[in-house]
Amino acid sequence: MTAPSTRRLPEPRVAPSVAATTNSHLQITDVTKNFGSQAVLKGVNLSVAKGGTTAIVGPSGSGKTTLLRLIAGFEHPDTGTISLNGTTVAGDGAWLPAHKRQIGYVAQDGALFPHLNVGQNIAFGLNPARLEGGRRAVNARVAELLEMVSLDPSMAKRRPHQLSGGQQQRVALARALAREPELMLLDEPFSALDAGLRVATRRAVAKVLAEAGVTTILVTHDQAEALSFADQVAVMRGGKLAQIGNPFVVYTRPADRATAEFLGDAVILDAWLEGTLATCSLGGIPVRRPPAQGRVQLMLRPEQIRIAEDGPIRGVVVDTDYFGPETTVRLKLNVPKEVAEHADHRYPGGGEVITIRHWNASIARPGMELCLRVVGEAVAFPMKE
Repeated sequence: MTAPSTRRLPEPRVAPSVAATTNSHLQITDVTKNFGSQAVLKGVNLSVAKGGTTAIVGPSGSGKTTLLRLIAGFEHPDTGTISLNGTTVAGDGAWLPAHKRQIGYVAQDGALFPHLNVGQNIAFGLNPARLEGGRRAVNARVAELLEMVSLDPSMAKRRPHQLSGGQQQRVALARALAREPELMLLDEPFSALDAGLRVATRRAVAKVLAEAGVTTILVTHDQAEALSFADQVAVMRGGKLAQIGNPFVVYTRPADRATAEFLGDAVILDAWLEGTLATCSLGGIPVRRPPAQGRVQLMLRPEQIRIAEDGPIRGVVVDTDYFGPETTVRLKLNVPKEVAEHADHRYPGGGEVITIRHWNASIARPGMELCLRVVGEAVAFPMKE
């Protein structure tokens, strides 16, 4: 993995990689938002299909939570429009307040009322007009919602401080579901949980929302969370959307280098591209839909570079980091003959240090020479002048 660049990142470019939906639940068009002199959102366009799950991912300060608050109705956009089910709820002179938008909202900390027990917290979200039967009907609905989020109905009498973090988040979800929202907004709801609980809670929440058929938007800075949770990922950077697409596409075919490096570890190499074949320190690698010819930067994911006894590429292990099920291995590459021949006038000659992953720590120790093979295609980015 290359060291993070200190140069100014290029302007994000929207690169939709999925067809526009014909069954849109949420439509955001040219939305901007300023706080004083600071432009937080700079013309955001996003479509979310009814019943779909979208993850908005990006670094801190990129505008994710601000966008979520605009959708919820907690803030007004400066320009642009937001529509729900074809009806404009914000912009062009229209404004529908938050409590009339049929939207559920789960905050990062759950925001449960500490002076109320679990049952009272969930009942707070119920719409009395939809219930008949008084207290008994309320208690039955609370028990139903607790079971929906995989919690025992007996927990209704507990206080929030008597619950684990994951349980609190499930109660917050149950409270939000109580009003039967059409759209659910999740603002980094799993970030305060430990790793194991985070995965389990995320799966439980995703299952509940999918079974309820609720359109869902998750805001997160966790790349793995976004890729595993959603069927559409929107990458936000600097108040704009850099790329929108299904998780596989945005991870394997990122729109630019900054997006590639944000979504996961990336091996970036200088290369020379002719046609659809790029020559670099890893030899000749095919490129899908090359954006340019000549000097380019080539991107591979570490898992694409495999240790193989008959591999044509050689590298010496510099160091390793052991993580249990896998080991990250840093190697200094030898320079293939065909690369060395052109290094003087095409791009800097090999010898780069790259990072790969391997499951067997014993076969990759400092000083060992390994044979490597590249699997799949690379992504090429034009060189910046």
